[in-house]
Amino acid sequence: MQRRERTRHLIELGGLVQKAGLVELTDDDRATLYGALLDLAGRARGDDAGDALALWKRRGKRAFDTESETGENAP
Repeated sequence: MQRRERTRHLIELGGLVQKAGLVELTDDDRATLYGALLDLAGRARGDDAGDALALWKRRGKRAFDTESETGENAP
């Protein structure tokens, strides 16, 4: 059961990468995607981590809200 939950979680995370438009922006280049994610992780560990995380959370919530209101995938 835990393996199934983990698999679902990982699929959902991949869906967020797709939904954000990163696959198209990077021409589906996994090295570029990984590098971008590593950059984000570095920023989230930096001196202004709290500010960055709060900003990303607000943007994400706003995009989810917009998507649920319009029924579309909001990048």
